Amino acid sequence: MIVTTSGQIEGKAIVKMVGLVKGSTIRARHLGKDIMAGLRGMVGGEITEYTKMMAEAREEAIQRMIADAEKQGANAIVSMRFSTSMIMQNAAEVLAYGTGVVLG
Repeated sequence: MIVTTSGQIEGKAIVKMVGLVKGSTIRARHLGKDIMAGLRGMVGGEITEYTKMMAEAREEAIQRMIADAEKQGANAIVSMRFSTSMIMQNAAEVLAYGTGVVLG
């Protein structure tokens, strides 16, 4: 499956627009990670526990978006974007979305 943030794929013709495809996941912080993050916050630097958690969330959202696209008959996704929102204290949703298309 080709996934791109561009509205087109060079060298390929879009023969059919399937429509919106999406995938999301909600992740909550973990007490152990919060303790490590708090310690890192005191000394400065990247909070790698949260960086890893968000990277995993983005990958999960992408995989769910691809599954949605395949279910709708798309073989590529264009104009792919991410959105993140806080659901409740200590939990966030990562949404991946784009336009499912069929390439000729």
